[in-house]
Amino acid sequence: MGKSLMIASVLAVTGAAAGVLALKQPAFADERLTITSFGGAYQTAQRKAYFEPYTKQTGVKITEGEYNGEVSKIRAMVESKSVSWDTIDTDAVVGVQPCAEGIIERIDWKTLGLDRDRFTGADNDCSVPADFYATILAYDKDNLPNGPKTLNDLFDTQRFPGKRGLLKSPFGNLEWALIADGVAIKDVYKVLGTSEGVDRALKKLDTIKKDVVWWTAGAQAPQLLADAQVVMTSAWNGRIYEAVKNSGKHFEIMWDAQELGMNVWVLPKGGPRLEAAYKFLAFATSPAVQAEQTRYISYGPANKDAISHVDPAVLPHLPTAPDHMTNALLIDAAFWAERGDELRQRFTAWLAK
Repeated sequence: MGKSLMIASVLAVTGAAAGVLALKQPAFADERLTITSFGGAYQTAQRKAYFEPYTKQTGVKITEGEYNGEVSKIRAMVESKSVSWDTIDTDAVVGVQPCAEGIIERIDWKTLGLDRDRFTGADNDCSVPADFYATILAYDKDNLPNGPKTLNDLFDTQRFPGKRGLLKSPFGNLEWALIADGVAIKDVYKVLGTSEGVDRALKKLDTIKKDVVWWTAGAQAPQLLADAQVVMTSAWNGRIYEAVKNSGKHFEIMWDAQELGMNVWVLPKGGPRLEAAYKFLAFATSPAVQAEQTRYISYGPANKDAISHVDPAVLPHLPTAPDHMTNALLIDAAFWAERGDELRQRFTAWLAK
């Protein structure tokens, strides 16, 4: 990502914050942590922003693990009393279930030393918000110079004829359908929580069903744009940003009604290094350090105080940039944890019609 004097400032503050942590309780040579995340570009960004600087500042050795977000792996470790992961990054929706099961720790924010109120989405007692990714609408300026300006344009096949890409899932699509049908963002989950609300969302999706190309993996959305198979597509903002930055594509993101998904840190129940895990979380979720991750991936920090530390050249690409938050929908993790199976069944039946 871009460089500026702000980066130097971020690094300086990061070093200072880490130094304070190190002074509070110096690390011993045998201190270590095993931190598990999703791999790929995301974990590379975490390594550069969190893992390597933390080891350098404290001497704590970090072993990295990778997984696909399976709760079963956490459950198996806890139930067998063989917990080997100290800290885990997971999706907020996935994080609801293990909290209810009691297989992850309830977060002691006093021990963490951070103000819970300064975190967006800190409503799960068992997780600490890490960062936000967004489902957005994207288009290729080379093929569509005057692209969509609002979510309603996704459903306007008169002004924007042609195929449009959508994730083959009810997740996000039902919310967008209701918003485009006139439901206020603050009321989306209240409406979607009723059978009539689901019918309303599917009826709205009916209006573009024959024009949809369904994608199932994150890499497919930008490829659909690159191959001109669609005029616009839902996509994850990081994928679009990477295509522009690294592949020279002229893709554009339309941020209206962006849907914010959240990654969170959790601690497996009975971990042998709980105190050390808390120290790492205090470091990784502090404002300047969360801002540091934005140098490597275009995910928005969950700590509200981190935005002031972000490089101004990077800020416009983040979901949590103030301008992008004016009409944003925060995905309700608890709603999807409770209703996801039912809605997937209804969506699959609708697809088959």
